[in-house]
Amino acid sequence: MRDPDTFESQQTLLVVDDEQDILDLVSTNLRRVGFTVVTASDGIEALEVAQKMKPDLIVLDLMLPGKDGFAVIKELRQDSKMRRIPVLMLTAKGEVSDKIAGLEIGADDYLTKPFSPRELTLRIRAILKRSSHVLSESSLEKENFRIERDSMRFYLKGKQIDLTSTEFKLLRLLLEADDRVQEREHLLREVWGYNDSTMTRTLDTHVKRLREKLGDFADCIQTVRGVGYRFSAR
Repeated sequence: MRDPDTFESQQTLLVVDDEQDILDLVSTNLRRVGFTVVTASDGIEALEVAQKMKPDLIVLDLMLPGKDGFAVIKELRQDSKMRRIPVLMLTAKGEVSDKIAGLEIGADDYLTKPFSPRELTLRIRAILKRSSHVLSESSLEKENFRIERDSMRFYLKGKQIDLTSTEFKLLRLLLEADDRVQEREHLLREVWGYNDSTMTRTLDTHVKRLREKLGDFADCIQTVRGVGYRFSAR
């Protein structure tokens, strides 16, 4: 009988870790459920492979030789051809400060070692699902803001602002809500696939990063204390 977790996939994942046993464990489990997997054992090699292969997602350790995971994400997000590649950080560094730092520089999710291979697979699927989600209407405009859903582009006063796939989906949900408050639980479920509020720091970190990219329009994303967030265009 076929494993119920197995599915057909043409998606390629890059797994980066300097521990061979972790590389083997992660790669074997991801190949078992249908992914194509390529690997790298240091930060420099990871960037070279990412540039060449353009993987659909990167599973990235933090403590790497050559360049650490933070440096790798920073370079990915600065490269126009790679900045939209989702990144899941898989690391032994489990302090809250480490998680926040990883999310602030552009990681889409953060999983600590030791980990459940099944949870890793589910998180990867959730990231890929939200990264590829496209609605039927191609664009939405509101005051100085315009989003193009099919190409995942965002424009502020006519100027394109680079967003990660997670940032784009979060902003899109807020814009589509048309000034209605979006509860934390709803945003966590729709953007990250989480069913509880234990990952609110993830949401807050991404909102902070979005506000930074909006510059003078940062206060358009309003905090509704104890509830969630609302987008109000000027």
